[in-house]
Amino acid sequence: MKFSHILPLVAASSAFVLPSQETFEEVAIEENHRDTADGWYERVVSEKDRLVSDAEELFDDVKEIFEDAWSKVVDNSEDVRGKAVENSEDVWSKVVETSRNALDEALERGSDASDYLKNSFNEASSSFQSWMDTVAEDIHEDILDDGGHHGGHHGRPAHPPQHGKPNMTVYQLINESKYSEKLAKLINEFPDLVDQLNSTNANYTVFAPTDKALDKIPDDAPEPSKEQLREFLEYHIVPDFAPAKKVLVSHTFPTLLVSDSLGSEPHPQRISRQLSLKGLTINFFARVVAVDIIGTNGVIHGLDTPLLPPFKTIKTVDLFPTVFSTLELGLGKTGLLDMLNTTDHAGGTFFAPDNFAFEKLGPKVNAFLFSQYGLKYLKALLEYHVVPDNTLYSDAFYKASSSAVEVNSVPKGYYHVDLPTLLKDRSLSVDIARYGGFISIKVNAFANVAVQDAVTKDGVIQVMTDVIVPPKKLGNDLHYWTGEEMSVEDLKERLEPFVAKSDL
Repeated sequence: MKFSHILPLVAASSAFVLPSQETFEEVAIEENHRDTADGWYERVVSEKDRLVSDAEELFDDVKEIFEDAWSKVVDNSEDVRGKAVENSEDVWSKVVETSRNALDEALERGSDASDYLKNSFNEASSSFQSWMDTVAEDIHEDILDDGGHHGGHHGRPAHPPQHGKPNMTVYQLINESKYSEKLAKLINEFPDLVDQLNSTNANYTVFAPTDKALDKIPDDAPEPSKEQLREFLEYHIVPDFAPAKKVLVSHTFPTLLVSDSLGSEPHPQRISRQLSLKGLTINFFARVVAVDIIGTNGVIHGLDTPLLPPFKTIKTVDLFPTVFSTLELGLGKTGLLDMLNTTDHAGGTFFAPDNFAFEKLGPKVNAFLFSQYGLKYLKALLEYHVVPDNTLYSDAFYKASSSAVEVNSVPKGYYHVDLPTLLKDRSLSVDIARYGGFISIKVNAFANVAVQDAVTKDGVIQVMTDVIVPPKKLGNDLHYWTGEEMSVEDLKERLEPFVAKSDL
C-alpha cells in the first residue's frame, strides 16, 4: 500500500480530507462512478444525522411492529398474505409490506448505506483481484431477463416453481441448469467439492452466481490459480440450510472458506446480507435475483454478481478514500497503519469513523490532533477504536479464546459486551439490540454503528459516524462523551492518562 501516494496532506485548520485526482486514478475509478459514490455518501451522511436524533423512539416502534409482522409471516397467516404485494409469494416482500408504516424510515438508512457501498464496491472492483477486475460492474443488470419463472419483479428475487418434493441435490441442480453452466464447470474441477455438494449427510446453501454474473469476468483476465479458484467457490457456500426466511433474519453467514486470520483457531470467513427497499444483497454489491431453489441437501439462491473473498481490514479501508481518508491519514501519521497492516493478529473489530465523524469534532480539535504536538493524542484516540483478537459481527462473535466450534451467536433481544481495545485499560461498551432481522449496535451508549458488518479477511469493520472518545474519571465514575461540543482541553484531559509522561 503506497499510503503516501494515496492521501494528500491535511490542511492545518482541518483534518477533513478530500482525495486528489491522483488518488482516484490509482484506484481506477471512472469519473461518473466517482460522482455517483460521492453523491450516495453525502445522502447517507445527511440521512443518518437526521435519524440519529430520534433513533430511540423509532427503534421502539420498529421493534414492536417488526416482531408482530415477522411472527405473522412465519405463521403464514392469511392476514399477512392479504397485505402482501398482489400475486407475490416472496417472504421478503411480505415483511416489507406488512411493516411499511414503521419500517420505511428505518430501512431508508439501510437502503442508502447499502446502495452507497454497492456503488463503492463496484468502483473499487478493479483493485480487488487482477483476474476479476470488473466482476462488480453493472450490478443493476437484470441477469435473468428471459421472461421465465426465474426472473424477479420490481427488483425482488424470484421464487422458481417447484412441485412436489425435491429429487436432486444442490450440485445436480447447478450442473443441470442452463443458468449456471459456467459455475458447474468451475465446481467440476474439484471432485471432492462435487462429492460434498452431492452428499445428503449435510445441508448446504449455495449463493450461486449465474452465467451472466460470471460473464462480468473479462475474457483476457489472467487465469486464477487452483487455490484462488477453490477459495472463490468455497466463499459462495454456506454449510447450513438457509432458505429465504432464514436469510431475512440473519445478518451474516459462515462459509466453507476457512481462515487462520480470524482467531487462535481457524474460523470460517463470513458473508453479510443487506435488506433494503431496493432488494436483498450479499456483501453490499451482489444482488439476489432468485431464492429458494430447493434440493434434497440444501437450497440455492441466485446472484447477479460473484462474491469476492475479503481483503485485510487496512486494505479494505484503503479502497474507500472518499470515506476514510481522514482516518487513514491519522493511521499513517501515528504509525498505526503499518502496525495494523503487518502485525499478525487473531481477528479483530475496527470501529472505523468516517470523514464525517472527524468533521463533527470541529476544526480546532482536528487541527490539534493532526499537529505535531497532538499526534500522541491522536494515536491514543485511534487505538481506542481497534479491538484486537475479538471479531464482533452484528449476529456472531468470534471470541479471542474460542475455537472454531465454539462461535457465539448474538442472542435475540439485548446483548451487552465489553471489548478490550489497543488503548491500555480502556474497553468499549457495546450494546446490540436484535429483533428479527433488525439489529442496532451502539458503542458507549452513544455512538451508532451506521454501516454494519463490512467483512474482512482478518476481522470486521463497523462504520461509525461519530468518533469514540475515551471516558474520563469523575470520582469513581466514568463520564462518557455523548457528542456535545468538545474543547481541545477536554479532549486532552481524557487522553492524557494514555500518553507517555515524557511526551507531554
